Amino acid sequence: MGLSDDLAAVVGVDWVLTGVLERHLYGKDAGVSRGDPAAVVLPADTAQTAACVRIARRHGMSIVARGAGTGLAGGAVPDGALVIALTRLNRIFDVDAASRTARVGPGVINLDLSRHTEPLGLHYAPDPSSQPACTIGGNVATNAGGPHCLADGTTVAHILGIELVTADGEIVELGGAAPDPLGLDLRAAIVGSEGTLGIVTGVTVRLMDNSPAVKTLLFGFARIEDAAATVSGVIAAGVVPAAMEVMDRPMVEAVENFAHAGYPVDAAAVLLAEVAGHPAGVAAEADLIERTGRRHDATSVRIAANDDERALLWKGRKAAFGAVAQAAPDYYLHDTVVPRTKLVEVLSGVYEIAARHDLLMMNVFHAGDGNLHPLVA
Repeated sequence: MGLSDDLAAVVGVDWVLTGVLERHLYGKDAGVSRGDPAAVVLPADTAQTAACVRIARRHGMSIVARGAGTGLAGGAVPDGALVIALTRLNRIFDVDAASRTARVGPGVINLDLSRHTEPLGLHYAPDPSSQPACTIGGNVATNAGGPHCLADGTTVAHILGIELVTADGEIVELGGAAPDPLGLDLRAAIVGSEGTLGIVTGVTVRLMDNSPAVKTLLFGFARIEDAAATVSGVIAAGVVPAAMEVMDRPMVEAVENFAHAGYPVDAAAVLLAEVAGHPAGVAAEADLIERTGRRHDATSVRIAANDDERALLWKGRKAAFGAVAQAAPDYYLHDTVVPRTKLVEVLSGVYEIAARHDLLMMNVFHAGDGNLHPLVA
C-alpha cells in the first residue's frame, strides 16, 4: 500500500488529507514562507502519532509536526514532507490544584487552559500574542514567551514533563511532576527544539496562583526615548513588573483603529506596564512606576479602573501583529534582544534603516527585557 493508505489504516480515511486545497492550507504557518506537504495526517492520540511516524519512516518520508500554525519562523512549513498535525490531541487530562500541575495534550489552546483552571484560582503563565489560538505543543516547540515573561519566565520555566515520540516511533517520558526527577534534564532540551528532536504528544505543565491584586498602567510619551528611560528607571529601582510593553506611534495607530482600547494616538510611544501580587505591594510598585513615568515626561497616565478595562488594554497589545494587516497583507517580523541600555540607540538605527529604504516600520517590544519586534510592512 502507499503512504496515504497506510496512514488511513491507522487514523481513518477522513483524517488523511491529500487534496490540492488541503495541502495548500497546511503549506505555511503565519510567516511568509510556503511549502508543499506530500500529505497531512491528524492523529487522535499518542499511539496513532507514533504509528504515523513509523509509517513515514518506512516510506522514507520526512516529517513536519504542526500545531495551530501561528508560528512566524517557518517551523511548520513543509518541503515535500508529511505534516503531522496535532490539533486533535486537545484534551486536558488532569488538573491537580494541590500540586499546581496539569497534564494536557499538545493541541490544547493556551488560553483555554487558563480559562479551565480559573475557577481553581490558577493559570498557565506563558501568554504569547497568539494566546487565543496557539497551542501548548507549539509553545513547547518554540519556548514561547509573551508580555508577562518578564516576571514569570518563558515556557521552559513552566514545563515539568513531556511525552515524546522519537524519530523511530518510540514513546518516551521526560521529566515529570516530581520536584527533582532523576537523570539528565532532557525536558529542557526539548523545549525550544521546534520538533527536531521528536514530536510532543503530552505535556505536564506548572500552574501559578492568580494574583490577588493587579494594576495596569498606560503611559503616553512625546518621545520614544522617554518611554525607554522609564523602563530603565523602573528596573534600576529594583522593581520587576509583571510586564512592560512599548509600542511606537505607527503601531499604536493601527492597534487603536483595530481594538479601540483607548490608546493615545497622538503619542510618539506608549508604555503598558502591569504589576501583580499582594495588594499593598502592588499599590507601592504601581506608585513607583507612575512617578518614574512622570519624571521622564509622560504626557498621559492612565490606570485601568477594573478588570474589563485592563483586559481591553491588553487586547490592544496582543492584537498588534494582527492589526498590521490594515497597512499590508503580510509583514516581516524580527525578533531580537538587546540590552535595555541600548534600546534607544537600536531603535534609532531601525528608524534610520526604514527611512533609507522607504519602508513602513512598526515597532512593538517587550521593553522590560529588551526584546524588540520591528515589523516591516
